[in-house]
Amino acid sequence: MQILIIEDEKRAASQLQRMLTASKFKYEVLDLLDTVEEAVSWFQKNKAPELVFMDIQLADGLSFEIFQKIEVDAPIIFTTAFDQYAIQAFKVNSVDYLLKPIQQEDLDNALSKFQKANKPAPIESSILKELLGSLQGTSKREGILVKAGNGFLQIKTAELLYCYSEDSVTFGVVSGKRYIINETIDELFDTLDQNNFYKINRGQIVSKTAIQKIDPYFNHRVKLSIANPRNQEFIVSRPKTSDFKEWMNR
Repeated sequence: MQILIIEDEKRAASQLQRMLTASKFKYEVLDLLDTVEEAVSWFQKNKAPELVFMDIQLADGLSFEIFQKIEVDAPIIFTTAFDQYAIQAFKVNSVDYLLKPIQQEDLDNALSKFQKANKPAPIESSILKELLGSLQGTSKREGILVKAGNGFLQIKTAELLYCYSEDSVTFGVVSGKRYIINETIDELFDTLDQNNFYKINRGQIVSKTAIQKIDPYFNHRVKLSIANPRNQEFIVSRPKTSDFKEWMNR
């Protein structure tokens, strides 16, 4: 079975491949992509795969944008960290999905469902709008449980300046203090209000209120001056620069 994986977090992509192997599902990975732009280009140049695993939040935007630009004639299994109640439209429209962190049993069930089903029709634009509206309409969390000494405390998302990943650990910074958050950057970002927070690259999320200055940077990127930077550099990745500027202008 030829599959395509569209996932912007390398660790998540590697874990998915290990779980596919453990499932005894015979597969061949045609390619591993991490942006909307790469996916659109790939589908334009290649024959549709037999199955696609697709993360919702990619390096340069939501994966639904792929379908708005081209027709994808392949079964899709979405992977997402969004709360289950926010994605009821997936079930309504018979679009399969796996909640992160993906469990082996859930993957095995999805693969079994795929093998038993007939090839689905291409996803309609009306369904995409419903899915996108469902996700964007999700109420966002107001607090985050973090480690504090031997215990825990809750910080308010409204006070969160930025988050970053370091040695596979996620940190959140509030008023110059940093706390360990027991979630990946992707999992955390999916639960935040994306009108106020932006994932500028694979390992950093910034609050709009924390951004003090934006300067040009080489290779068509931009560099941010952030409140209480704690020796961190904040560089918006090249695929996201244009979208980031639009986000800042809202």
